[in-house]
Amino acid sequence: MAKSNGPFGFSFGTAVPAPVPAPALFTMDRKEEPEGGTKKKDPVVSLNDKLGSKEVPSALNNKKETIKAFSFPRPSPGLESPWRVLKWTEEQRTTLMKNISSYKPSCTEAARVLLLGPVGSGKSSFISSVQSVFNGRVTNRAMVGSFSTSFTKKLQFYKIRSLRGQQPDGLVLCDTMGLGDGGMTGPTLHDVLSVVQGHVPEGHVFSPVQPVNLSQTLGYRKRPSLEEKIHCVAFVLDAVKMSSYHGSLSSSFQQLREHISELGIHQVALLTHVDLVCPETAQDVTNVYKSRVVQAAIDRAAALLGMSTSYIVPVKNYSSELDVDHNTDVLLLNAVDHILQYADLYFLDNSPPPDCETP
Repeated sequence: MAKSNGPFGFSFGTAVPAPVPAPALFTMDRKEEPEGGTKKKDPVVSLNDKLGSKEVPSALNNKKETIKAFSFPRPSPGLESPWRVLKWTEEQRTTLMKNISSYKPSCTEAARVLLLGPVGSGKSSFISSVQSVFNGRVTNRAMVGSFSTSFTKKLQFYKIRSLRGQQPDGLVLCDTMGLGDGGMTGPTLHDVLSVVQGHVPEGHVFSPVQPVNLSQTLGYRKRPSLEEKIHCVAFVLDAVKMSSYHGSLSSSFQQLREHISELGIHQVALLTHVDLVCPETAQDVTNVYKSRVVQAAIDRAAALLGMSTSYIVPVKNYSSELDVDHNTDVLLLNAVDHILQYADLYFLDNSPPPDCETP
């Protein structure tokens, strides 16, 4: 294997004569059996094999971390006062739709937002749900699966259109393979950061034996433009699985966040499937910010990601519905508006040169 000249174990711009499978971003080492014991197990194990462990090895060092078990609080008989305020009026829905439809970043055609999250967290469903809001009916624009492995295998860009037949708005949602997709099949840290930096072309299929590099990745961009880079990263977590996520996943997320932050990219988070953990929210989505269960899940997500709860918003994706719902639309649109606020910070931090004209 070529000698590494970067922090991720791969050489940019050089061929890899004998590709060796790169470990997935969310994998952990198995404990070795004592000498004279049973046969040693495979040194790489998927995240799903370790779920539920109370004591796990850290992804960043050899120390063991004792993980405090997380459980949802019991739903209260009477809903409490809102811990966040969101207007659920038709006027608010219209205002959010206009703001998103008219959004145009400076010096580039659209803000590119990369969705990152474990398999089944609802990344593709979120993209389809957002487009459904603007279509006025539920459509699955980003194909969604219900498998234990990632249905999305390649990098795909979805230009959100507010009205059919018109030019797309200034927002592109980027979907990619689920993190921690079993053993050796999830994307590596190197590949994720290559996407963020704009080196990876749309349609690229991720492979554990073929890391992204100049010589072997078709369409590799050596010097990506501002338009080709990612301008905001949105982590996507499943509220139903919050009690299963543990410290090793947290270490991996925080390592990823550290590298993305060094690139000047702001990050937010979406907590999906909140209706499945809170009966009151399932009955009426306007109860989402009154729910102690949802609030506890957001607190847990904040600890897992190492970010403030103010960066995290709950969403309810369309799944079994055939028609859109006013209140679900408001929650989804509020999440998109939240994302665009942080995408704007990227453009503010990376001010265009004086001769750069707004499209």
